[in-house]
Formats: sequence, C-alpha cells, structure tokens
Amino acid sequence: MNDDRRAFLAHAGKLLVLTGAAALGWDHLAAGSPETAPNYRDTDHWWGMIIDIEKCIGCGNCVRACKKENAVPLEPGCFRTWVERYQVDPRDYEHPIVDSPDGAYAGFPELADPEAKVKVFFVPKLCNHCAHSPCVQVCPVGATFDSPDGVVLVDKTYCLGCRYCVQACPYGCRFIDPRTETVDKCTLCYHRITKGLTTACCETCPTGARQLGDLKDKKDPIHQFLREHHVLVLKPQMATGSKVYYNGLDGSVR
Repeated sequence: MNDDRRAFLAHAGKLLVLTGAAALGWDHLAAGSPETAPNYRDTDHWWGMIIDIEKCIGCGNCVRACKKENAVPLEPGCFRTWVERYQVDPRDYEHPIVDSPDGAYAGFPELADPEAKVKVFFVPKLCNHCAHSPCVQVCPVGATFDSPDGVVLVDKTYCLGCRYCVQACPYGCRFIDPRTETVDKCTLCYHRITKGLTTACCETCPTGARQLGDLKDKKDPIHQFLREHHVLVLKPQMATGSKVYYNGLDGSVR
C-alpha cells in the first residue's frame, strides 16, 4: 500500500463511526496489513478455485489483470497465470496441438484452418495451491510455505533462487523473477482475499469461468458447484491435493 493511500485511510478513520468487524479491522487496513486484522482469521478459511473450461473464451483478461495487479514482469515466461489453447484431432487424441502465445496475454490468433474438424478449447492454469505441495517440501530454507488458510506463498526475503521448487512443481507454475532472482508464483491475490475481495483474474473474467471459493464456508457457492459438476484436477496421479478444480476438463490436457 502506498503512503498516500495509507494516509487517506488513516485520516478517513478519524471521520467515520465504525462498529463491529469494520471497526476492528480498520487500523490494520490502514496499515496495509489486513490479514492481521482480528476480523480476518486465517484458520477460518481454506481457499480454492473452480475453473469452468466450457466458459473460457481465451480472451486473456485474466492474464493481463494478474500482471497489472501483481506487477508481474512482462518478460517472456513470467506468468502467475496463463491460458493454453488445445486443438484435439479425434483421430489422434493423444497428441493435441497446444499453443499459448505469450501466455495468452493478448489472447489467441485465429486458427490456421478454421474449418478443420478438431475440438478446440481453452485451459487457464495457475498455481494449484496444493494441500501437499512438492514445492514446500523441497525448499531448503522455508521460503515457500503453506498459510493457515490454504494458500501456498513465498517469502522473498528468504528465497535463495535455488530453483528447487521450480523443478519440483509438477504444474510448471513457478518462474524466477528477473528483477530479484527470486521465485515468483500465483498468491491467489492474497492481499485482496484477506480484505474480502476476489482475485484479479476472477474479477475480470467476462464469462465467470474462474471463481474463487472458500472451502471452509458451508454457504460458499463452490460447494454446490462441486456437487453438481464432474470436476477434475490436473495430474491427479501426483496426489498433491490440488485445490484448483476444473469442470469439463478433457482427457488430453496435460
């Protein structure tokens, strides 16, 4: 949080009469550390995400929003989230054509042959915030860790840039920030969700293909979605306890 924003919140707090949870959390919000507010108890939450493949149109809004919100470098290969386009020929199901130009930052070009009889769909990807994260297990200094609310985070002040976690992640969701030579990845916009907001990628998705969910909240719509849809996770054989659930995930996705 910048100084102007913090000063504004501090001044506004003097002019407002707040009650309940709002009053408890105001000082922490003004200080730029809402996750420490007594009305946000991290142990009360367990965050995950649902992605509906049938709704994704490959527009790239999520990629652009993520980079802007989290100051992700524009260099090639630096993505906290990206989108892949699959072209599956029913005669060669095991060898789909997959492209993701610049992570779909600018969307996708037209197909070379729009009349081709292939199945085409888009697959957004991000850190799976696994309950049994290989990246956490291999970090030699504890820079990668699990938060009590189920988010896998990185403390860059401890990160050595050794790349062990990059190699351990079975989903290819980590990269080395060229500015700091430390690892970077999706944080589920932790600075937003601890304020009661959703992630930047979910907020900007025009079709609602991505939805953040609190798996500890019995009233969260994520539970109804999981009950009513046949959801899958990426690479289930890895037994990582992935908390990103896909509806309509084709068997050719890798």
